[in-house]
Parts: sequence; structure tokens; C-alpha cells
Amino acid sequence: MLNRFIKKLQDFGPLSVDDIAALERISAAYRRVPARTDLIREGDPPTHVIVVLEGWAQRYKILPNGTRQITAFLMPGDCCDLHVGMLAQMDHSIQTVTPARIATVPSPDMDGLLDRHRNIQKAMYRAQLTDEGTLRAWIVSMGRRTSIERVAHLMCELYLRASRIGLVLTTEFELPLSQIILADALGMTPVHINRVLKDLRSQAAMSVKRGSMVIVNPVLLAQIAGFDENYLHRRLRTPS
Repeated sequence: MLNRFIKKLQDFGPLSVDDIAALERISAAYRRVPARTDLIREGDPPTHVIVVLEGWAQRYKILPNGTRQITAFLMPGDCCDLHVGMLAQMDHSIQTVTPARIATVPSPDMDGLLDRHRNIQKAMYRAQLTDEGTLRAWIVSMGRRTSIERVAHLMCELYLRASRIGLVLTTEFELPLSQIILADALGMTPVHINRVLKDLRSQAAMSVKRGSMVIVNPVLLAQIAGFDENYLHRRLRTPS
């Protein structure tokens, strides 16, 4: 079975045979989790590092008025909160979007892995830098991009991220995100999201149907979004 956690880390640096074997061991014990299941909740003491091997998940916060803000989408291969064991409690929640295969690695085991395998340590830190870059891109979208730019930018990002882990073979790919989920991620209402998606379809840039997205004109979609993939680093510069 393809281990997308290892595949993703290989994009961020070379891994030896021993490195790969160590990653296989640490992610071998997994569980299958239904959709819409909280993996950890805000306020819980974090004791494990979560690795998404299959399926989608999301980070989110619930505001005092009951509304939800999604702050990140997690795809197969993503590792959550590398140094989470340093925190007394979680400041957000993580929930599956789809049925998922999840490995939970005790924080001391992850710390030991990073200490023993420098290649893995570097790759994990580079992956974390990309996660931070993605968060900055979301902040820019929420603060400065128009609604149509915001939606187009997220679609470009998700398509590129999915393609890099082998989930995209054509211009169509699985997008298991409802309009309610997209609204909670983009700070919009579901009605507004619906109007924007219709606008993008009428411009022949992209279309969304239940469970999937089709990029009709990738150049146009990127132009609408003002999309620059520089924050989705693959191999970062290494010292000479």
C-alpha cells in the first residue's frame, strides 16, 4: 500500500533506506476513522502527532457564537503538529472530512525519530515551513482577495497539492468539500460560495460537481486567482 506520508517527505529531501524503514514502522499502526470525527478537540492535552495516510481532514475553531472557521485542509501524507507535545492543550480542533486512515504517533516517539534521522528531521521541518506558507496565503486571501479571487486561489492550491501526491491524473480530481465547508474555510456564506462557483463556471474556468472539481482552463483560473505557487515549496534551498 502506498504510504503518502513517505512520498510527501521525499519531495522535501532525500531519504535513505533506513529513513524510509523508520517512517514505515512509525506509521504502521493506524486506524480507520469515519467522516466528521474529531481526532482531537480544542482544550485536549496533545500527546500524539497525527499523520493522515488516507482521506481528508480539517483544522477548525468554533467561535463563541457557534460559527466555525476552518483554518487548514489536510490531505493524505500530511503530518499535524510536529511539536504538539510541547503544548499544554490544543488551541484548535482537527476533524476528518472523509473516511480516513490515521496514524497517531506518540510525541516522544516522534521526537526520537527526528533525533536519530537527520534527513527525516530536515524534510519534516521543510514540510512544516510549507504549511506555514499556506497559512499566510490564506490570511492574505481573507484580508485582501475578492470573493472570486479567494475561491479560485483555494481551488488552485488544492489542485496543485493533490497533484503532487498523485491524486490527480486529469483536469478532474476528487474534491470532498461541500459548499458549507468551503464557506467556513473562506469566510463566506454558502449562498455566496454558490454564486461564485457559478460565476467561475460561466467563465469556463472551472466547475464543481458533487465530490469533484474540473479545471476547465487552468491558465484562466490562475489568472483570476492571481495564483503564485511559490508558497507551496517542494525542495527548499539547502546550504551549499
